Amino acid sequence: MTASMAHRGPDDQGTWIDGPAALGHRRLAIIDIQGGRQPMTHQEDGRPALVLVYTGETYNYRELRQRLAALGHRFDTSSDTEVVLHAHREWGHCDPAAP
Repeated sequence: MTASMAHRGPDDQGTWIDGPAALGHRRLAIIDIQGGRQPMTHQEDGRPALVLVYTGETYNYRELRQRLAALGHRFDTSSDTEVVLHAHREWGHCDPAAP
């Protein structure tokens, strides 16, 4: 599955499989070369795990990380991917049409 996307990211690859669900990712490493591996998972407080793969860069991740840390979130990496996972855990789905 990820071999067909090798041109999208030569630096790393990863897969996550749970029952009938599978996620694959190819990565061009830009932010947090070691810690930003995907698929990235996040689980805390006995809540269901979140798993994320995405292509892109979250430009305001430092600001979001500070806001989330002030709300009690702890981070294991310097990756924008981890910030996206924590943001989803805190604020849920974001409506791109919202102001």
